[in-house]
Amino acid sequence: MTKLFSYENFVHALAGGTGSGIAMTAFFPLDTVRIRLQVDDARKARSLPFYDVVDIAQEEGVLSLYKGLYPVVTSLVCSNFVYFYTFRALRSVLTSDGHGQSALQDLLIGTVAGVVNVLTTTPLWVANTRLKLQGTKLKSGEPSHYPHYDGMIDAFVKIIRQEGVKALWSSTIPSLILVCNPAMHFMMYEAMKRRLRNRLSVKELSALSYFLIGGLAKCVATTATYPIQVIQAKLRAGQLSGNSTKHSEFAKILHLLRSRGIIGMYKGLEAKLLQTVLTAALMFLCYEKIVVFVFRLMGFQGPVKK
Repeated sequence: MTKLFSYENFVHALAGGTGSGIAMTAFFPLDTVRIRLQVDDARKARSLPFYDVVDIAQEEGVLSLYKGLYPVVTSLVCSNFVYFYTFRALRSVLTSDGHGQSALQDLLIGTVAGVVNVLTTTPLWVANTRLKLQGTKLKSGEPSHYPHYDGMIDAFVKIIRQEGVKALWSSTIPSLILVCNPAMHFMMYEAMKRRLRNRLSVKELSALSYFLIGGLAKCVATTATYPIQVIQAKLRAGQLSGNSTKHSEFAKILHLLRSRGIIGMYKGLEAKLLQTVLTAALMFLCYEKIVVFVFRLMGFQGPVKK
């Protein structure tokens, strides 16, 4: 029990949450482009995400690129805190002093941590998706059917009042499937980190090494799971679950797949890859450095447990 609720696990979780908040703030306009391309069927993806950033800035103003920054960063920090804490706590129980770690074990632990994260933080992501999209100008001409939300708490209250409590977990099914994304990401990141440390015979890697392996691992995981992320964004925006009650959610997902096709389900991938790879790379760099800094501040002797 002491391994589950340890100060070390708390430090790792705090570092993971803080690192993700810093990284998302730095690359937030790319996240705005990503969600617009996922939910707005009429908006065409440009050859470079930078052009989409310019288009949105010209159409709605520069500040529109940062719409929903606070709720998104808040949700991300909470989400990553839960994920990192669960991942590190389970690993500390299943391994002894870092021995016996393997890629398969990291994948399984990452999957369990992802399920815990989804079940506890999905309402945060549903609310901040609505906040991020309210008042936006969709190319499809589809009118905004959302009421005006005055922050996260107000969004929770109005969604529950108008759509029911179930609506706060409207993207749970694709989100549970998507736990394979962070699980794959962590598995590849930890495996590459262990191999690089062993090959270089060092305890700590350089900042550039953490940045590169964090970005590379996220690139592979995102490309493999991107179509599910499109479905997830549609559900969180209420575009699949809120339009009709005649068909099941699964039937609406199938209709989306048929109407868009396989290629269409990868619309916005360029913006997503640029945003998520840079964000993940910076997040892991900040995470690793924050962990080392805090443990050294505590006077921790010996190699930091990772």
